[in-house]
Amino acid sequence: MSTVKSIGPLIGGESLVGGSRQTRPVLNPATGEAIAELTLASQDDVRDAADRAAKGFLEWSAKTPLVRSNALRGVALAMRRDAAELAQMLTREQGKTLKEAQGEVLGSADLFDWLAEEGKRLYGRVVPSRSPDVQQLVLLEPVGPVAAFSPWNYPLALAARKIAHALAAGCSVVIKPAEEAPSAVLHLARLCLESGVPEDAIHVLFGVPAMVSETLIESAHIQKISFTGSVSVGRQLASLAGRALKKVTFELGGHSPVIVMDDADLDQAVALSVASKFRNAGQICIAPTRFFVHDAIYDAFVGKFSELASALRVDDGMLDTAQMGPLAHERRLHAMEELAQDAVSRGARLVTGMAERTRAPGFFWKPTVLTDVPHDARILQEEPFGPIAPFVRIASLDQALQQANDVQFGLAGYAFTRALRNARRIQDGLKVGALGMNTFNVTAPEMPFLGVKDSGLGVAQGKEGLLDHMNIKAVYRAD
Repeated sequence: MSTVKSIGPLIGGESLVGGSRQTRPVLNPATGEAIAELTLASQDDVRDAADRAAKGFLEWSAKTPLVRSNALRGVALAMRRDAAELAQMLTREQGKTLKEAQGEVLGSADLFDWLAEEGKRLYGRVVPSRSPDVQQLVLLEPVGPVAAFSPWNYPLALAARKIAHALAAGCSVVIKPAEEAPSAVLHLARLCLESGVPEDAIHVLFGVPAMVSETLIESAHIQKISFTGSVSVGRQLASLAGRALKKVTFELGGHSPVIVMDDADLDQAVALSVASKFRNAGQICIAPTRFFVHDAIYDAFVGKFSELASALRVDDGMLDTAQMGPLAHERRLHAMEELAQDAVSRGARLVTGMAERTRAPGFFWKPTVLTDVPHDARILQEEPFGPIAPFVRIASLDQALQQANDVQFGLAGYAFTRALRNARRIQDGLKVGALGMNTFNVTAPEMPFLGVKDSGLGVAQGKEGLLDHMNIKAVYRAD
């Protein structure tokens, strides 16, 4: 560990490294080697961050929307300036290809830009009064310090979403990113300070997840919780937040269905499906994970899809020739093995992939295609979060909708059809928070992002996501 860099939490603008605090290694998924030593926050550090966030909130919320807007725009400009450096951090620590990492950086900068503008438009309203002597006002006020928790699959983008919405609303934020990929979020926090965000308005913590989350949520200073992660952890945090009656925004698990009807543009649907399924090695909460393809085009679709999937070059994401990088950590390899073997044991047919890791060292897994997957296979009930594509043959749109909705997840869903009647039925019948029709792009900054059923609470993006960071005050003012 003496040859790797040392990094740690950022509290009050100061980096906490070493001392008597615990540490853990940060691994490169392409090699399995340690590339950094990460210092973990103590409980006293977490409490200090929450205390400072309260002071930071008073300072930041007192700034005018124009001042806050200029700061957020400065962050966006700085992210584009440092895009190459940030992308390399993401690839080395998370594994995705450099091209995907660059897209994550630039998309995060676009989000800051949009919120820099939208934060200036948090308007209240005047409500006509029943009495000529009373004026009725509806005011919006920032909720207070936010505790945010972001995952490892999109380390920068999902942290940036939480940070940018909080800051645009006038809130301070304490964020705990994933310990597996810490560097890009630390860099983003420093860019916020560089652009004019007060040092007590943004803090970055790493540590034992249960301790950090419980300490932050129990703090009297924290007024809102924003979490992206698994359903099981979301339930635990919701229970803690509920006891304290604090606002929450939860983006939880997904298991996105793709309905492909017999009138779809076959080549377009296949090409877009392969690109979306294996982006970031399938480690995306909105990745397509269950393919319901009409019997009339099933064999042709699976054949073309498998051909493109098997041709993808899996390699170190730092290489320009890589089309898919490794999985983020070794435990994902074990999960892929279990899900694929379970499906095959129940009668699914392996078309390509799965047989073994592509090579060692590193956490590599071949793009895998399973066809005619039975309904009782675990992969149709559990979010795979990896590069395995299961296919189910369907005879009608009714059957597709029934099976697509037959899980407790409802984050994203997709469909390919050129028939307006089918499109309307899918739009009305698919129970998800985000729906892509003939597209997999469902996360524009200006659009709300949310889940239904077990996939979430509240709204994480767009104007609605910004309003989730505000309290509403009704004012009756008599002359």
